[in-house]
Amino acid sequence: MKIVVAYKWASNPQDATVGAQGTVDWSRAKPGFSEYDPVAAELARRLADATGGEVIGLTVGTKRVDATLARKAALSRGFDRAVIVADDSLEGAGSTQLAAVLAAAVRHIGDVDLVITGDSSVDVGSKMVPTVLAGQLGWPAVAEVISITGQAGALRVERAVPTGTQVLEITGPVVLAASTDAAVARVPGMKDILAAGKKPVESLDLAALDIPAAAGTTTVTGTSRPDLLTRKGQMIDASDPAAAAAELVAALRGAGAL
Repeated sequence: MKIVVAYKWASNPQDATVGAQGTVDWSRAKPGFSEYDPVAAELARRLADATGGEVIGLTVGTKRVDATLARKAALSRGFDRAVIVADDSLEGAGSTQLAAVLAAAVRHIGDVDLVITGDSSVDVGSKMVPTVLAGQLGWPAVAEVISITGQAGALRVERAVPTGTQVLEITGPVVLAASTDAAVARVPGMKDILAAGKKPVESLDLAALDIPAAAGTTTVTGTSRPDLLTRKGQMIDASDPAAAAAELVAALRGAGAL
């Protein structure tokens, strides 16, 4: 069974700063293994161990995703090998473009039975890439996955839904997005980190991949805090509690908070 975990080497929002005008500065944000991807890696490792399968880490991004630190951080998560597409032209690439490159890489790997992703990326958090990736591959997509068992071509998947848990029987290849609490991800130890440096890594040339031409692209050019967070300093006279409450409700509705 060949399992691909699509992960992201992303900047941590906790290290970003917000300027006086609301513009978010990412220049000092340190990159790392995206917060929710270790859960996907853990689910993949458990399934591979149960079926005798292989886990392949796959990432696309700028040249920094192919740095030695980035490679070891990913491979120490339980991957057997990694496939990396590193090209600076992917700086600020949107969900559609990233998913198209990931799909091309999955096709290059070949005979993939399952792709698992995290719930979302820590930097953008759009939750769109798994679904768009599935569309690019022509595979079904399932989100909020909490359990995966079975064999290649015959998977039993449990997913969280508002009313409880839904059980799915899936035949053929599929893209699964793991719920954030689907598993407790193991923390890599020194042995894992040292072993990661010896695992094989395949670097793919972006230009050589079979990526369908897109009618258009989206590019992230910047981020800023929403205007809703701007304090207006509106004062409410509380001498009449009933009138104050009504004024507060009216003000919140006017601001779009209710």
